[in-house]
Amino acid sequence: MTSFAYTEKALELQKRFDTEALAAAELQVIVHNSLSPNDRASIEQAEMFWLASVDPKGSPTVSFKGGAKGFVRMPDDTTLVFPCFDGNGMFFSMGNIASTSHVGLLFMDFVTPSRLRVQGDAQLTDDPAIVGLWPGAQFAVKVDITALITNCPRYIPRMQRLEGSRYVPDTATGEQPIPGWKRIDAIQAVLPKRDQGKADMGLITMDQWGEMVGKGDPLA
Repeated sequence: MTSFAYTEKALELQKRFDTEALAAAELQVIVHNSLSPNDRASIEQAEMFWLASVDPKGSPTVSFKGGAKGFVRMPDDTTLVFPCFDGNGMFFSMGNIASTSHVGLLFMDFVTPSRLRVQGDAQLTDDPAIVGLWPGAQFAVKVDITALITNCPRYIPRMQRLEGSRYVPDTATGEQPIPGWKRIDAIQAVLPKRDQGKADMGLITMDQWGEMVGKGDPLA
C-alpha cells in the first residue's frame, strides 16, 4: 500500500464536485508504490519525460528530459535512475533535487497514447557504476519511488513520431554534436572551456538562432 495521500484542499474539491468516493477508490486501483509490468514497458520505450522539482522556498519548476529509448533505467521495482547530460549550465532542476529531493516525473506516450506519473525522493550521484550506464553523462539521478499513478489517455492528442533528437549522446561513445545555441557569437566568451572554439559550422547571431528555432531547423 502506497503512502500517497490527498491534501486537505484536494479533499475539499472532491467534496465540492462529488468525487470523494471515486477518488477513494482510485487510491486502491491506480495509485501504487512499485513498478508494474505495464509501468516498466512504458518507461522502457520512453525517449522523454517531464521532471518537476521544487526549491527550498517551495517554488516549482518543470523541465524536459530526453535521451535514447530506454535511457531511464529501473534497477528494481521501487527505483528509477536517469542521466544528466550536457544542458544550458543552469542546473536549475538538479539544484532543486540537491536541495529538497522531492520530484515528480510525467511519462507521456503520444502515439498509443498513455501517461504515467511518478512521485519520489531523488538524489544526485557520481557513482561510476551508475553514471557509466550512459556514455556522455555528467552525473546521474536516483529516484526512490513513493507513488506511481496510472492516468487515463483522455485529452492526450495522438501524434506520430518522426525522428529522435540528433543531440542525444551516442549510446556507445557519448559523442554528440554541438548545439546551435553554442554557436551564438555573443556567448562565446562565457561558454565552458570545454566548448570554446568548437563552433566548426561557423558563428551565428542570436536573431539567426531564433529564426532557426522558429523554422524547426534540426541544427538549432
